[in-house]
Amino acid sequence: MAEVKVTMEVGNDGVAVITIFNPPVNALAIQIFAGLKEKWNEAAMRTDVKAIVLTGNGGRFSGGFDINVFEKVHKTGDISLLPDVSVDLVMKIMEDGKKPAVAAVEGLCLGGGLELALGCHARIAAPRTQLGLPELSLGVLPGSGGTQRLPRLIGLSKAIEMMMTSKPIMSEEGEKLGLIDAVVPSTELLKVARQWALDIAERRKPWMRSLHRTDKIGSLSDALEVLKLARQQVKQTARNMPQHLACLDVIEEGIVHGGYNGVLKEAKVFEDLVLSDTSKGLVHVFFAQRATSKVPNVTDIGLKPRPVKKVAIIGGGLMGSGIATSLVLSNIFVIVKEINPEYLQKGIKAVEANIQGLVARKKLQQDKANKAFSMVKGVLDYSEFKDVDMVIEAVIENVPLKQQIFTDIEKVCPPHCILASNTSTIDLNVIGQKTRSQDRVIGAHFFSPAHVMPLLEIVRTDKTSAQAILDLMAVGKAIKKVPVVVGNCTGFAVNRAFFPYGQSAHILVNLGVDVYRIDAQITSFGLPIGPFQLQDLAGYGVYVATGKEFISAFPDRTFKSPLLDLLIKSGRNGKNNGKGYYIYKKGEKAKPDPSVLPLIEESRRLTNIMPGGKPISVTDQEIVEMILFPVVNEACRVLDDGIVVRASDLDVASVLGMSFPSYRGGIVFWADTVGAGHIYKSLRKWSELYGNFFKPSKFLEERAAKGIPLSAPASTSSASRSRMGGAVRNLEHLNFKSKLVVLAIE
Repeated sequence: MAEVKVTMEVGNDGVAVITIFNPPVNALAIQIFAGLKEKWNEAAMRTDVKAIVLTGNGGRFSGGFDINVFEKVHKTGDISLLPDVSVDLVMKIMEDGKKPAVAAVEGLCLGGGLELALGCHARIAAPRTQLGLPELSLGVLPGSGGTQRLPRLIGLSKAIEMMMTSKPIMSEEGEKLGLIDAVVPSTELLKVARQWALDIAERRKPWMRSLHRTDKIGSLSDALEVLKLARQQVKQTARNMPQHLACLDVIEEGIVHGGYNGVLKEAKVFEDLVLSDTSKGLVHVFFAQRATSKVPNVTDIGLKPRPVKKVAIIGGGLMGSGIATSLVLSNIFVIVKEINPEYLQKGIKAVEANIQGLVARKKLQQDKANKAFSMVKGVLDYSEFKDVDMVIEAVIENVPLKQQIFTDIEKVCPPHCILASNTSTIDLNVIGQKTRSQDRVIGAHFFSPAHVMPLLEIVRTDKTSAQAILDLMAVGKAIKKVPVVVGNCTGFAVNRAFFPYGQSAHILVNLGVDVYRIDAQITSFGLPIGPFQLQDLAGYGVYVATGKEFISAFPDRTFKSPLLDLLIKSGRNGKNNGKGYYIYKKGEKAKPDPSVLPLIEESRRLTNIMPGGKPISVTDQEIVEMILFPVVNEACRVLDDGIVVRASDLDVASVLGMSFPSYRGGIVFWADTVGAGHIYKSLRKWSELYGNFFKPSKFLEERAAKGIPLSAPASTSSASRSRMGGAVRNLEHLNFKSKLVVLAIE
């Protein structure tokens, strides 16, 4: 391990260069802050030091505060683990010090790193240096004066935008805004910074203390109006998250009562937010996402991923074209096979439309779009499959069709070629039943739309080779997805855990609860849309097909609602034809469709499950719990069966695949904050009232009885060993420590 340290070198020019060393991104660990205090005080005392330059080693200034410290605070509840940086170091020692300091920044200057730079009296940057305060994305706010100094340097509106979105800007924009004093070539960075520091010391350049400036703030009435508008926007875009409004309150404190008071309030609010459930959830997801890259018996046995340069996709529909888009955008050649010229043309046009959509949204330059589109080719047979490294089957959920495809591609593809299916529910052993090369059969389950959604669920059978898994993980990372390796069963990890989500919604409706109230409560909880609007968007055919798979696999705990069949018979197919539970018109928000209510009444008559024929009375919280506790219950079975390597993998998958709110930490983490005991008692009560669908799993019952968190490693049952090839045996030995920092986020 490289040494974590702060060094100081004093040149003949009288400039002390203080350098942060903590590779790879110079995370601001506790010992870094101690080192900065020590070196700064030494420089202040020395008579041969006229000025100070602060920089980072290895071409990066700093990626920010080491969030391993947050994790320790969350586990212990001990706020004293956080160093007092804001007042003690940045304000008293750096900004109010008797010798001028210049920050020489390059590469990354994020979070606490930027706050250190803001505490200096000038900032010189190398080209394309990232500058940002992304702390809100981890449930806190900038805690070392950033809420006060950034608005004073670049103006209130832009500072609020940077903090609220957590998005960095480049140094070139920073120079235009006044955040950076000069952008110079990397080779000149230290030379220019040293001279700038001397020029301040000798009064040739202004000695600017950011906290004391007011010229960029504007009048008090204007500032308060900007803050009012920001609050209104945040209430729409960041519901349930306290850090955004808290940050705006702290900014206002400094504008109304002065920067010093703002810094003091910031420090207090920071401590409150660090201990919030929101921060705990977001930090958990941050680390959990990085843990997914550690798969026992795959990533730890010395294998290296083989290059995947050419991929064939069978099926150019919504999923196939989306997968093709992801691959060509990452310079992987793609062949799309369809069954006739009409379908093929539609598939290729869909890829083109996806790519041009990125250009229209200014997320891709036209020349790169042209290059990406040149890397896709459409075919009607298997003649071009002889040199592909991977085939991804993305056809409809039809078992005989998928089996035939796998038999065909095994004959025509090279022996190293990975044989992947994008099935969302069907057991891979069934799909690959007639295939001889079982070690190459794997699931590559993308989520729709495949070129947008960040999750790639990699499904392995008992026979899938570690090499095939590793290769697909590498492809996933190359196309900017987060690969999560899971075991094989109906629905795999995400769709299996969440199949009760839609079904419990149908139970509630048939018990007399209003469809639109259910959707409203689920969106209020934090999901982007409710279960019924989700059915509208996906199309009813998808729900009917997957529903049959789950009813067949888990007949003891599924609910068959007649409502979808009634909707289909009435000519509705959700957003596809503009009519579902909601009415869809181009350019307008979806509106509830009152004409669907007689169909709902007919469904209630057919199911006849309302107690005494009357609608049940439930609170808003009970609606959320009756929808999501069955999901937790099935997640418990997924954990017990060893379908995932670790509980946090299911958290990541729920956030990235099902849009479960990240600030709640994922489905298992959230369940642990609610408590296994409450979930178990609620499900047991509902199972007695409404049937087996709600019956608590043995795993949940045991955890509730013993007071063990649901996320604690599972015991190594024979089921878990077979599902994940012994991976669970290694869980308790898996010591994954991350040196990642506040937005060294890819």
